[in-house]
Amino acid sequence: MLEALLWGGIAAGSLLVGALLAVARPWSDRTVGVVLAFGAGALIASVAFELAEAGVEEGGPVGVGIGLAVGALAYFAADRAVERWSGRRGGGAAGFPLAVGALLDGIPEQAVLGIGLAAGGGVSVALLVSIFVSNLPESIGASADMLRDGRSRRFALGLWTAVAVVCALAAVAGRLVADAASPAVVGTIDGIAAGALLVMLIDAMIPEAREKAKSLAGLATVVGFAVAAGLSLLGEA
Repeated sequence: MLEALLWGGIAAGSLLVGALLAVARPWSDRTVGVVLAFGAGALIASVAFELAEAGVEEGGPVGVGIGLAVGALAYFAADRAVERWSGRRGGGAAGFPLAVGALLDGIPEQAVLGIGLAAGGGVSVALLVSIFVSNLPESIGASADMLRDGRSRRFALGLWTAVAVVCALAAVAGRLVADAASPAVVGTIDGIAAGALLVMLIDAMIPEAREKAKSLAGLATVVGFAVAAGLSLLGEA
């Protein structure tokens, strides 16, 4: 359990690191956009190599397909709920879609880390680094947006601390249920993470990266994809 909590805490810790960086100093729109684009590229590689492909190999296409639908619908519904809640309070939803996405994709991703530890294969370094690298720009970008929207530093740090704690505990939960989890369940968990990530990327992260980074967004996305894909392929070698 302690090992799962340790690795889960390391992976989720970048969420708080990103929030601390955002509150420590102001970040230009272009810098935030480039960081978001890099993270988007890393997440695309994570979906392709660490979640969808690995999920199909582990549990088959049916489980992954079900997970994709569940994860996509869960993020869509949660995102709309955040928008309605923010509208009723008379404020913007700046940063919240990325925070919701980090929570919804972080929980199953961290559960996959815990399941891997329980299976005796050790932690996936590629997945661990991919989660860490992609979390950082999500929290930097979302926290910067929250601060610009009038939210306090305490609010931003508190929100990301809570998200990081929940995600870290998900690794422990994955370790606890691993003995009873069939390969199909593992594949479904991978699919849920992939589905939530894809909707978040298209609805929130990529549009914001393009808006802020302008013409640099595409290049930064390719760099992020190449780094994460390279780590994944090295992990398989």
